[in-house]
Amino acid sequence: MLKQLFTDHPKSVNETYIQHFFTAMSFSMKLFKAAIACFMHALVPGLCIKTGSKAITELHVKMVTFRVKGSSEVASNEDHESSIEYMI
Repeated sequence: MLKQLFTDHPKSVNETYIQHFFTAMSFSMKLFKAAIACFMHALVPGLCIKTGSKAITELHVKMVTFRVKGSSEVASNEDHESSIEYMI
């Protein structure tokens, strides 16, 4: 049971526990920075106009497009940035 908590999900995304830990922590830090930017934007709408949306788009690309390690499909953030319908 305890082993399943630490290994099943990382295996499902082709990562070891340590790889998954660092990937999840990088997402956490990016989301934390985006949350601060969104808070600043809420106070002063002219600040950080695209910061939250860009962070979400970049994380989506990293999580979905590049989920399988070694994928030959290459996507750039610029391509996905143009598909953002709503800017925070």
